[in-house]
Amino acid sequence: MKNSRKAPVAAIKNSLSTSNKSDDFDWLRAKNWQDVMRNPELLAPDIKLYLDQENTYADTMLKHTQTLQKTLFQEMKGRIQEDESSIPEPEGKYEYYARFEKAAQYPLYCRKKRNRSKNLQDRSCEEVLFDFNAMGKKHVYFDMGGVARSFSHQYMAYAIDAKGSEYYTIRFRDTETGRDLSDVLYNTDGSLVWAKDDSHVFYITFNDNHRADTVWRHKMGAKQKEDTIVYKEKDPGWFLRIYLSESEEYIFIVSEDYTTSETHMIKSHQPLKKFTVIARRQKSIRYSVTHCGKFFYIKTNADNAIDFKIIKTPIETPGMTHWQDYIPHKNGVLRTSISINKNYLVRLEIVNALPRIVVKELDTGVEDTIQFFEQAYALNLFGILEFDEPIMRFSYCSPTTQTEVYDYHMQKKERTLRKRQAIPSGHRPENYETKRIFVTAHDESKVPLTIVYKKGLLRNNSNPVLLYGYGSYGLSIPASFSTSRLSLLDRGFVYAIAHVRGGMDCGYRWWTKGKMQNKKNTFLDFLACGQALVDQGYTKIGKITAMGGSAGGLLMGAVVNMRPSLFKSIVALVPFVDVLNTICDETLPLTPPEWKEWGNPNTSRTTFAYIESYSPYDNVKKQLYPNIYVQAGLTDPRVTYWEPAKWVAKLRRHNTNENALIVLRTQMKAGHSGISGRFDALRETAEIFAFIIDNK
Repeated sequence: MKNSRKAPVAAIKNSLSTSNKSDDFDWLRAKNWQDVMRNPELLAPDIKLYLDQENTYADTMLKHTQTLQKTLFQEMKGRIQEDESSIPEPEGKYEYYARFEKAAQYPLYCRKKRNRSKNLQDRSCEEVLFDFNAMGKKHVYFDMGGVARSFSHQYMAYAIDAKGSEYYTIRFRDTETGRDLSDVLYNTDGSLVWAKDDSHVFYITFNDNHRADTVWRHKMGAKQKEDTIVYKEKDPGWFLRIYLSESEEYIFIVSEDYTTSETHMIKSHQPLKKFTVIARRQKSIRYSVTHCGKFFYIKTNADNAIDFKIIKTPIETPGMTHWQDYIPHKNGVLRTSISINKNYLVRLEIVNALPRIVVKELDTGVEDTIQFFEQAYALNLFGILEFDEPIMRFSYCSPTTQTEVYDYHMQKKERTLRKRQAIPSGHRPENYETKRIFVTAHDESKVPLTIVYKKGLLRNNSNPVLLYGYGSYGLSIPASFSTSRLSLLDRGFVYAIAHVRGGMDCGYRWWTKGKMQNKKNTFLDFLACGQALVDQGYTKIGKITAMGGSAGGLLMGAVVNMRPSLFKSIVALVPFVDVLNTICDETLPLTPPEWKEWGNPNTSRTTFAYIESYSPYDNVKKQLYPNIYVQAGLTDPRVTYWEPAKWVAKLRRHNTNENALIVLRTQMKAGHSGISGRFDALRETAEIFAFIIDNK
């Protein structure tokens, strides 16, 4: 019997939270949280003591699974090609790629001159530009935000976050000498775009509330304090991003929230020019821009194109009055991304919860749809590789089929397999089976449910199930492959993905039906999927583990409050569970942007009451809760550590199930993404899977 009475007991210090409600555990919210993001050592001693006690308790209660954890880790590690290399990406006179050496946590970033050896194992003509493994050994947490080359290929910018708080420092390396330049850019979001002159770069910084709100121009050789602001976003609810067009002729600044966007541009060879707007922001109009020849090609929802259409507009007169439909809107066909070169436009679409790729020749308008035939699968469009060449790259996988990367010759309509994910310990896709069914929800909506299991499994209501869900921000959960998941399937688990409303798995309307005042549809869809697994004989009530992270953690908290008896266990990773207090707190990094997803409880009593009615922390009550594993990151700017900490403290106080195990694992040196390093991340997964298996 698991004795939860030995668990840490958080002190009760009643005060008013940001929602002006009485809150016994509000003291766990550090008053200096902005400083803690940058320096975790500044955390108040009483808060640190409690989090350390929780980690010690988790160690104690999971100690009996250590042998299983080691077994799982070795299984998962055995499925990784340790000396793996990515497929080289052609850029000018070079091909760039990343590769791992055996036992290395982080990769090397390399290049070769074009038309040299095509053998990925041939190192004779290789230049190692960055040894991220050597860099990463100096830090407990280490994340490479990205690498950007200058147009001459002589200089490389690289971004590093060494705390997990997503504050990236950008440095620059001269590839001829192998030495870093004196230029250093602090407090950035990690993104950077070079101008064609090799002398100027554009980057984004955060304000004091960890919101990316300013784009700067930096002249190489100058101090950061001398940099020039080129764009400042005044709306605290908007995000910024910058990118270079595929033609490399334009630099774009995008300012956007979840429903509206605006893009500014300059020519990449004129970095000192003022950015000009393509189309002024209009409420609920979103658009994204790319360039070819005399036109900008734009994906947009203008003119009620809810699932998006593609237009083109002259670069000299890009405003909305000059927009011409190029690929018209079609209900139920969600256009998610586009890529272009001088002869072709490629788009990724989702139809009936399945993705597809369509290639359109610009001159003739002839279209070619690339076909796939499994019941459920995932596609990733890397894009057209070079602006003057007819080669496009994409990846394909399914819950049973490991990832395959293809180069597609758009003129010849031929695909070439460039790489199949290697699994050294072996994998036979034919030993597993994937099904896609549609579950009838409470309002007769049909919710896609992807199911995968090992062949031979009996539908006798006896199998353990891991049911995964997310359901927010319009993010679709792909039916993808996971080497780690095989450890569950081989132990008789059924793995299922509930494609609930709040994502865009079934089009843009699927999102709108799971947000704002429709948010509870997300939770009810998930519960319907769990019940369907019971009704169809895969499992029984009380034998399902539910798992979700971030906003998927909100889903976990909501469904376990609503119907705890359905579940054997809950795994909530960096869970967004203190929803009402967070969405009332305007100082937090993501709160103003979030009002477009959840509503603003500060200005609407109706919204306040609706969020309060499902917010997991506010709806914890005396009842029998199942086993619960919770993970947090101390430097997490997206879901602050105190949300899961408060939730666990309140669950412990109200849970009437003495046999339930509730543990909180706070990563004291990491943020939203958990532990860095490919093998350390596997150990983290092994602990979670051991918890699931031990409590199946």
